[in-house]
Amino acid sequence: MYKCNSSRLQESIEQFSQFGATANGGVTRLSLSKEDKLARDYFCEVCEELGMEIKVDDMANIYAILPGKKDCPPIVMGSHLDSVEKGGRFDGVLGVLTAIEAVRTIKENDIELDIPLMIVNFTNEEGARFDPAMMSSGVVASKFSKDKMIQSTDKNGITFNEALQASGYVGEKENRLTEALAYIELHIEQGPVLEAKQQEIGVVEGVLGMVCYEITVTGESDHAGTTPMSMRKDPLIVASRIISYLHEHLGKIDEQLVYTFGRMNVSPNIHTVIPNKVALTIDSRHQDPEVMRKVEEILKSLPSEENGCFVHPVKLWGRDTVFFDVTICNEIERSCQDFGYSSHRMFSGAGHDAQYIASFIPSAMIFVPSIKGKSHCEEEETTFEDCAKGADVLLETVLTLQTKFVMGETFTLH
Repeated sequence: MYKCNSSRLQESIEQFSQFGATANGGVTRLSLSKEDKLARDYFCEVCEELGMEIKVDDMANIYAILPGKKDCPPIVMGSHLDSVEKGGRFDGVLGVLTAIEAVRTIKENDIELDIPLMIVNFTNEEGARFDPAMMSSGVVASKFSKDKMIQSTDKNGITFNEALQASGYVGEKENRLTEALAYIELHIEQGPVLEAKQQEIGVVEGVLGMVCYEITVTGESDHAGTTPMSMRKDPLIVASRIISYLHEHLGKIDEQLVYTFGRMNVSPNIHTVIPNKVALTIDSRHQDPEVMRKVEEILKSLPSEENGCFVHPVKLWGRDTVFFDVTICNEIERSCQDFGYSSHRMFSGAGHDAQYIASFIPSAMIFVPSIKGKSHCEEEETTFEDCAKGADVLLETVLTLQTKFVMGETFTLH
């Protein structure tokens, strides 16, 4: 077994954290921004120094290829370099940097590869500048229309296409990732489970299915001081009852079900006026499709009218649970055992590029712990020791898969 260089990996993390560094130790590196371009340039420079060939596709996804002795599809590692505004130093970029460290370890130990290796940086994974999240991996996986995606605009009215053209990273459609023997994405957990369970590695078996609904409650505006309580049609009071009702009933379905009332807009939002409309969202996630069916059943059964107000739930979007390749997950777990690292089988509640890539390439993910579960904030933190352990597992899994593929084993999509 080969171990990665933890000090070198730490230096890489610290170097990339300078691209878009914030005053409080975080990162703002929005997709196709000048900060993102600096990170992209350095990524390409590092990979070229390792003897890797760089290709870019029409969505600015970057692919660095290390050839093997066989002319065959590669094993792919990677994630994304962009961040949310005032995000952390590890989200996304760690998957790219541990992949680079794996290749560096292979090179310094003169390990001969039969199967080519590829590192990918997917564009606009966060969706923080351009909606939606996982935009470019979604285009590659035929989940989104490119023509529609490139018209997405940021808060300044700049389209994705305009930013793409200005970035210097406009490549060819023919360079898109179309086939690979496997895809493995390492990522911070972004949650508290691994730390709470005192586990060093998360073996990610899939991404939770989810639904997002917006519930609009319409009433009537009146004066806050002159309208008797018994004569009001107050949608905010009704909305608060709906939240309590859903909290009570959804909480009884399954203890693993999570749901969030994340946004509420009150109109006209004046302290002396009874509101006339309230719109609130609920985001709910679980791995079992039957549980999600029950969630939607409860949402759709909300009364259409209450206390003189009209209630209208609308499904904004949803996704089915994505299950990763069982064989690759088993190899990740076996690699953990070989190193003596504790591991925990789990599902991801957050979305990742891997959920789209899994639709046409056997895929899996590796999680490393997030301290206090913090992510998408400047307080995001993972120990460098845990990062290195993740890199060890990534490298060992890739080398094991190399051997299995040479012996003729193939994986099937699940």
